[in-house]
Amino acid sequence: MLASLSIRDVVLIERLDLTFGPGLSVLTGETGAGKSILLDSLGLALGQRAESGLVRAGQSQAVVTAAFAPPPDHPANALLAEQGIVVEDGIVLRRILTADGRSRAFVNDEPVGVALLRRLGTLLVEVQGQHDQVGLADPASHAGLLDAFGGLDTRRNAVADAHRAWRAAERALRDAREAIAAAQRDEEWLRHAVSELSDLAPKEGEEDELAADRQRLQGGERRAEAIASALSELQPRDRRGGGSPAAAMRNAARALERLPPPNEEAAPALAALAAAQDALSEAESLLERLSSDAQPDPRRLEQVEERLFALRAAARKHSVAVVDLPAHLADLKERLSALNAGTGRVAALETAARDARTAYVTAANTLTAARSDHAAKLEKAVARELAPLKLERARLHVEIEPREESAWGPDGQDRVTFLVTTNPGQKPGQLAKIASGGELSRLMLALKVVLARGSPVPTLVFDEVDSGIGGATAAAVGDRLARVAERLQVLVVTHSPQVAARGARHFQVAKGVRDDRAETRVVPLEPKARREEIARMLAGERVTEAARAAADDLLAGAA
Repeated sequence: MLASLSIRDVVLIERLDLTFGPGLSVLTGETGAGKSILLDSLGLALGQRAESGLVRAGQSQAVVTAAFAPPPDHPANALLAEQGIVVEDGIVLRRILTADGRSRAFVNDEPVGVALLRRLGTLLVEVQGQHDQVGLADPASHAGLLDAFGGLDTRRNAVADAHRAWRAAERALRDAREAIAAAQRDEEWLRHAVSELSDLAPKEGEEDELAADRQRLQGGERRAEAIASALSELQPRDRRGGGSPAAAMRNAARALERLPPPNEEAAPALAALAAAQDALSEAESLLERLSSDAQPDPRRLEQVEERLFALRAAARKHSVAVVDLPAHLADLKERLSALNAGTGRVAALETAARDARTAYVTAANTLTAARSDHAAKLEKAVARELAPLKLERARLHVEIEPREESAWGPDGQDRVTFLVTTNPGQKPGQLAKIASGGELSRLMLALKVVLARGSPVPTLVFDEVDSGIGGATAAAVGDRLARVAERLQVLVVTHSPQVAARGARHFQVAKGVRDDRAETRVVPLEPKARREEIARMLAGERVTEAARAAADDLLAGAA
């Protein structure tokens, strides 16, 4: 419901803060006092069109703030959650309008577009006025209102569930057909790719193993070269065996052996040369053995490199990493398998989609039958409310027509429209086009009396619903407003004392002058002041004791 309304610098209002409660609140005042300014201000906060003329003369901007306290499960909370706006202690709508006609919108102090403000406004407040109606006048709401009147939530939910299941089955079928069509377009390439990768048979972790083998084999060549080089240094460099360390040591030993005797002094040198020759011979044997063991396998290195390069070439061709080649092959095989088995799967999905459609149609037909039954009951219930509102010739017609299959939805197959006739023999037409302003407001009131239980909008505003009527008809209007207010918050702008007397809260709108400027004020009335205001509405400019007594009777009758 609307908890409070704060207005700053709108037309004749400089500063105004109002609080509202549940039930029926009435706003009264003389013609021209500024009651329409209040509704225009509320409309501004609800996202309606902003005009620079609303800004109070001499001010740079106007600001209107409307605070609401909807129940936790209200659709407005879900809408704000979708927008990422936190709702903790209610919903606060704020609109700032500058003198040059530009405006900014905020929800819970978060800047938003006016379109979102307008969407929230339609969920929180419904306005029924002489010229502008929203809510009941919108045919899009009629099916939901009829279902709420008939208590058809279970059937409607069953239709919504069946519709979701049907659409899900249709999407699965469409996706399968598209997948098969794409696979068939690529079938030749797909078979070639699977064959090529299957022949290659990539294994998980194979690239790392091959790279390590390649590095080891390449290192083996360098090792063999080093051993051969070392061995060449110990071996003869000419055919006569000369040029090697062994030949040099042999020549040195022969030279020492030719010393004339006694040659004992040469014995240690000869012994050392003999030991050196033995060590050198041993080193040469070891190097020859190492050389024999370290001979690389050129074919093995070639095989490793061929395999490694083949894997990397395949990875580039398929735009994947080498490590992902096994998974890629598995995916291609799965696609090929799906292509081979696709016809059978599509047939199964077609059957599932047909069954889901049949289930939806069955549920929707059940809902249609129930709607037809309760449409007649709704027409009769509204008819009972019309005569006391001086609309005894008017009739509500609930039209239920089948929609094209393309327009079937979670709310069923029907197009539900509330039509009205105001005179016998008249062709039924839409609410806003057939009735006059006063008739339309009273028609809306009659509908609201019957449909209040199913209304998702917690706050209703009626602007002069009692226009052009008086006496018993005005009393009937007040009675019905009070009945609607038992379930919903109702704000009504009225000139009727019979309606004003039914309010749980009474606000007086008055225009005065302050600092040589006209100003609109709104005052909540206490019982004594309220009695005086209703007496004024009864008597006119001069309030008499008889008018006060009549006001007492009205207030007592409404208690």
